[in-house]
Amino acid sequence: MNVVDSSGWLGCCGDGPNAEAFAEPLAQPEELVVPAISVFEDFKRVLQQRDETAAIQAAALMRQGRVIALDGSLAMAAAKLSVDLSLPMADSIILATAREFGATLWTQDADFEGIEGIQAPTPRAR
Repeated sequence: MNVVDSSGWLGCCGDGPNAEAFAEPLAQPEELVVPAISVFEDFKRVLQQRDETAAIQAAALMRQGRVIALDGSLAMAAAKLSVDLSLPMADSIILATAREFGATLWTQDADFEGIEGIQAPTPRAR
């Protein structure tokens, strides 16, 4: 199982410099777990930077994976991770979701450096 954090989705949807680096986890939507907060973050950012049509298209890509809602137990696990690892709220929810499903978390976010279960994708040569 894989979780791609918001930075990875934004990189892919916006054809960012590391977009190809996230190709591996995104190539198998049946193995993809998507925290609902990632849908929120990416829909909002694409809406701000582009338009609603592009935001809807980005969300549709994300929804090909299994979207996971934040419930009470996941919220408590995320809060504990936030305190223990000094992570912001969204990052802690994304990490808690990955851990709940035994998934690898793919990210280019420096907040996750040194945390077990994190995969920082290596950009491919162009």
